Amino acid sequence: MKKYLTYILVLGFPLLGAQNKVTEGSSYQQKWTALEKENEGLAFDADLKLSEPEKILDQKLFSLRKDLITEAGNKKMPLYNLSFNEIKPMIESSKLFEVIRLMPKGGLLHTHSGGVTDVKWVIATARKYKECYVYDQKDNDKYIFGQLAFFEKGKVPDGFVSLDQKLRDKPGFEKELQDLLILKRDNLCTYNNYWIEFEKRFQRIGLLLPYRPFFKEYYTKGFQDLIKDNVQHVEIRFIFDELYDFQHGKYPLKTSITDLQDIVKQIRQSNPQFSLKLIYSSFKFLKNAGIEKQLETAFELKKQYPDMISGFDLVADEAAGNSINYFQDSWAKLNDLSKKYGVEMPLFLHAGESNSVFNKNVLDIALLNNQRIGHGLNLIYFPKAMELIREKNRLVEVSPISNQILGYVSDLRNHPARVLLSNGVQCSISSDDPSVYGYEGLSYDFWMAYVYWDLDIKALKKLVFNSINYSSMNEGEKKQAVGNLNRQWDDFVQKSNLKLNGIR
Repeated sequence: MKKYLTYILVLGFPLLGAQNKVTEGSSYQQKWTALEKENEGLAFDADLKLSEPEKILDQKLFSLRKDLITEAGNKKMPLYNLSFNEIKPMIESSKLFEVIRLMPKGGLLHTHSGGVTDVKWVIATARKYKECYVYDQKDNDKYIFGQLAFFEKGKVPDGFVSLDQKLRDKPGFEKELQDLLILKRDNLCTYNNYWIEFEKRFQRIGLLLPYRPFFKEYYTKGFQDLIKDNVQHVEIRFIFDELYDFQHGKYPLKTSITDLQDIVKQIRQSNPQFSLKLIYSSFKFLKNAGIEKQLETAFELKKQYPDMISGFDLVADEAAGNSINYFQDSWAKLNDLSKKYGVEMPLFLHAGESNSVFNKNVLDIALLNNQRIGHGLNLIYFPKAMELIREKNRLVEVSPISNQILGYVSDLRNHPARVLLSNGVQCSISSDDPSVYGYEGLSYDFWMAYVYWDLDIKALKKLVFNSINYSSMNEGEKKQAVGNLNRQWDDFVQKSNLKLNGIR
């Protein structure tokens, strides 16, 4: 008996202890798994379930990304510390980019009227007009070097020369002009005031856009670029200006809308799913009185063209312009203007395009009738505002490449959108001003987001469908657009799986 007791004392209690440790370990793992599921349940795409073909494609895209990162490492390429302009050739040569270009993008919800299409095309097309000139003197308080404009013969200001003649006399000037129109951030460690350089790009083409013949060509080309990249809906932050030509002089403000309607009608002959909305945009550096006049004009145009004008925004550098809170008096008049004109004017305000906690524009966004937020980078610093925006089911329009080039996020792995997505804040992917950054379409932004944010096919799908579900289309238009997008998405999944046959 003593012998058995000795065995129990020597071996039994350690066995019981081991059993307790196993139980504790099992309990810990269960808690870990439960915590993981709770986190996943908070994510912005938690409501989506993938089909079997989508799961297969997800694995293939994961392999492509893994191979790409491995290849970059083998080549000693600092993938995460390169600017977009430096990595662009690698993007274009990757199999992943081929797939993403095939992917239906839904809608582009955030772009601007001065940054829609390829600058090489802008130069080549402007050159065709004998009345196009370029300023080739030092900057002054009126014009800057490389600024393009149309003038009647005999009315050309000093310092401007024929663009066509300049390009023929100095062949290297075309490349110089391209560089003046594209903003690059090749050295991410060098500080510069990128907003000053950024705004110069718009100033250089700003006098081209109101010229009606060029205006029509410009937007036709811009929409064709987007369609080619599988974008079916576009919403432009549109700066209204009176169009003109040298035969008739200036046209009414509404001519921009009617011309764009004609362009869309023409494009729909071959691409019937394409649609367009305009968000009337003014500037943050104006005073309240100026914004109130702009709101009045926006309401007048929306009453005439309710299917084209979808809302109102303010643009410009948030660090330099007035805060959204400054315009409280203007926002207070929205209800009266709605009653006066019989139409609603939703807000689609830029807010939080900043790294500073002192920029508190997102607080106003959480309280106003604001449908979508442009950029929202510093929203993560204001947890209660982020919670309100999530509860109100508002969308943040994220532009990864723009944010990098303008210096807000050097390493895109640290982009605030990753925090927003994991906390259930709905987002979409936009390009902001692609021509200013040296590219066209939306595929580059999706590539950067997919690679740097460790996304999967479920996240990509949610981002794409968000761009239609949170668009400013009416319910009937959305229903039709979602139906089209569902068919396009299923077709994309099927074709991509065939294209990537053999990749696991």
